[in-house]
Amino acid sequence: MTAKNYENKECMYCSGKGYFQLLLGGSETCSCCGGTGKKKE
Repeated sequence: MTAKNYENKECMYCSGKGYFQLLLGGSETCSCCGGTGKKKE
């Protein structure tokens, strides 16, 4: 498994989840991938 394939598969900011877990509770949609969890081309 190469780093290139891994990068293309999931967004590196939210680890492919599509959202961030907030410290105060709840979650926020990842603005980098728009909540899809996939890295944009």
